[in-house]
Amino acid sequence: MALTINPNLCPQNHRCPIIKVCPMEAISQEGKGLPVIDDSKCAECMDCVSSCPMQAVQQNLKSFLHTVTN
Repeated sequence: MALTINPNLCPQNHRCPIIKVCPMEAISQEGKGLPVIDDSKCAECMDCVSSCPMQAVQQNLKSFLHTVTN
């Protein structure tokens, strides 16, 4: 299942702490904007989910269902 960052939970006003915990270097951030998870690099280890203080990293069920049904 793809992981995504919920913009309603992420304050986007700081350097995101989950970037450092990703072993695949799949998370990037431009300035202090919304971090982005690169699905092609993400191993879904869930380190970012457990490390996000705002609980903004979530499984993207909609993306998963689209992939499974197509």
